[in-house]
Amino acid sequence: MLETSARLLALLGLLQTPRTWSAAELTARLGVGERTVRKDVERLRALDYPIDAVRGPAGGYRLGEHGKLPPLLLDDEEAVAVAVGLQAVTAVRGIEEASALALAKLEHVLPSRLRRRVRALHDSTSTGPANTATNVADPAVDAALLTELAVAVRDSVGIRFAYRDDEHAEVEPYRLVSWQQRWYLVARERPTREWRSYRADWMRLKTPGGARFSPDPLPGGDYTAFVLREVAFAGWSVHARIEVDAPAEEVLARINPTVGVVETVDDRRCVLVTGGDSLEIVAVWIGMLGLDFHVTEPPELVEHIRVLATRYAGALPG
Repeated sequence: MLETSARLLALLGLLQTPRTWSAAELTARLGVGERTVRKDVERLRALDYPIDAVRGPAGGYRLGEHGKLPPLLLDDEEAVAVAVGLQAVTAVRGIEEASALALAKLEHVLPSRLRRRVRALHDSTSTGPANTATNVADPAVDAALLTELAVAVRDSVGIRFAYRDDEHAEVEPYRLVSWQQRWYLVARERPTREWRSYRADWMRLKTPGGARFSPDPLPGGDYTAFVLREVAFAGWSVHARIEVDAPAEEVLARINPTVGVVETVDDRRCVLVTGGDSLEIVAVWIGMLGLDFHVTEPPELVEHIRVLATRYAGALPG
């Protein structure tokens, strides 16, 4: 049988999971009788931990809200998993320092056996760039902005913001979507009610915000797919329509669905609507198709591909 202090910590650790524990389950886990479990629950309540008793056939105990913040109790695998996650996000611009500090604090309180494992993992691992799909630096993640957007989504509160410095909008926010080291907000414009996606790093919130609204979710509910379609048309710094000498089915079989949208012209040709954060990355994607193509817009991309054609031709022997 566990000593009282160890048993209280074990009980608190069980109650931190988002579920209701029956008295029988707790007695089995802790190796004590139901009377002892009831006394331990009262001890935790005396320490300002909000333990709710749920009545009924599916009743039991669960950790409530608005009480003292309980200690974070992790088992060995959970602690190592958190450390690995924190190390991974130290490569994300904007939260590098906060992630490194959190990792250092976690390592400081780990038992020595776990600290050695985590330190060995840290010392033996190098973290590469978070995004190697573009030659443009990833935007910094503004944790405070993402938090404000998330709260507005949760509470169904409209927001007002400047977008890309020259556009102003008031919207009803519905969902945050993270993709390719960028964050997007899916929202409905006021007063047009048009669905749009906005890159968070291009947004500058204004105060006061908008009014509350009654949610009317996106038809189908697939906010991620909506963002991918929107980005293909309007979410890149560079946009292009590429005519490809192949049927749409063949192009679709050769590309990642997130690269762009394919429009059928006839049974031998189609148009790829795509884009990227730079002319260079768009040219790379087009070249990787392995199909004949024609570029007419934008003019900057036409010129860039002309330069590449000359450069590649000059690289060939005699």
